[in-house]
Amino acid sequence: MWAYFLFVFFTLPLVSHAEFDPSLVSSRRAELEQQLKAYEQQIDQYQNLVLEKQKEGETLKRNIDIFNAQISSAKIAIRARTLAIQELGTEINQKSKNITQLQGQISDAQKSLGEFLRKVSDNDKLSAVELAVMYDDLSQFFGELESLNKLQGSLHVSLNKYTTLKDEEEKARNDLEDKKSEETELRAIQQLEKTKLEANEKEKQTILKTTKGKESEYQKILKENQKSAALIRSQLFLLNGSAAISFEKAMEYAAIAEKTTGIRPAFLLGVITEESNLGENVGKGNWQVDLADRRCAKQRSAFLQITAELGVSPDLMPVSKKIWYGYCGGAMGPAQFIPTTWQLFKDRITKITGHNPPSPWDPKDAFVAAALLLTDNGAISGNNDTEWKAAMKYLAGSRWKKKAYRFYGDDVMAIASKYQDQINLLLAQR
Repeated sequence: MWAYFLFVFFTLPLVSHAEFDPSLVSSRRAELEQQLKAYEQQIDQYQNLVLEKQKEGETLKRNIDIFNAQISSAKIAIRARTLAIQELGTEINQKSKNITQLQGQISDAQKSLGEFLRKVSDNDKLSAVELAVMYDDLSQFFGELESLNKLQGSLHVSLNKYTTLKDEEEKARNDLEDKKSEETELRAIQQLEKTKLEANEKEKQTILKTTKGKESEYQKILKENQKSAALIRSQLFLLNGSAAISFEKAMEYAAIAEKTTGIRPAFLLGVITEESNLGENVGKGNWQVDLADRRCAKQRSAFLQITAELGVSPDLMPVSKKIWYGYCGGAMGPAQFIPTTWQLFKDRITKITGHNPPSPWDPKDAFVAAALLLTDNGAISGNNDTEWKAAMKYLAGSRWKKKAYRFYGDDVMAIASKYQDQINLLLAQR
């Protein structure tokens, strides 16, 4: 009687992942890692070239070389991200197939289990004597009962295995989807970086056309520009989450921050500029949408507390949308602090600016907050390595070493270099 069910359950197939050759997967992964490593080496070479060129005096050749290196670096970085995304897509597709296979096998097992339980239920309605009468041989009857007990235990183990594997496969697919989303967002940001660098390419071509490629002509233009310190002071310093301020006012706030934290003004302006660029890139958010995830409860509560202390409506205060590497948005103002981090710094900010409570959307408070965080991240004024590392931590915290995020630190240092040239010009004009 139980022979059919014994056959069905003891011969249920284990989940097979042999649809692809593991050695081929390993080989492909090694090939990918080798390609990515080669890309990273090329990016390092270009970035080192930029750093070396920035140490030179301002000349036409020096600036053209910097433009070229930055553009080439961005293109290679985008290529690397594209390669990684393609590989992730292949893995995600394979995981999806495995999940579908698992679901089919689990469904078959459940149907068989249901039939088995119905048979057990039918036989439970019979007394032991009535059940025994159904068998001519009592030894066969007791053998079937023993097989039934074993079968029940095996079914339980088998079903648990299927359920566990399904959960693992679902988690793996979700993890890969998150990685793919992260890589896609990074590629989008780097595409924006490429657009910005292509604008630099246009500027480069304009310079070459104006100077006709002659250093003497470039130096004449440079001297004319050096006479325009007033223009530098009055040019707008664009901010995310706040109204633009003059470059002179930005310098004033940066000087206040430098006095108390030691952070180099040009570096601080570089971080604020990059944060504003990213804030614009991810768009304007709303706390009710971008802090809606259940995992954002602490951020949501902190945001409401901050706005309540400031006496402003939370619905009217701009925040950034969900970031590409997390599930919460809500970064606030020029420094793009998340609410809980702002609360950790607000007392220290008040001691410097005198604003109580300080506001994430007030440029002065935001500049000081950013400087404090950069100091905590280990930035040493004028030290390229510590400044770069502090900028990376400003973006990604403990994940700052991820190669995919390096565009941020490189951008900050490039922007800081340009600001340093302007600051040096202003100081020379005093």
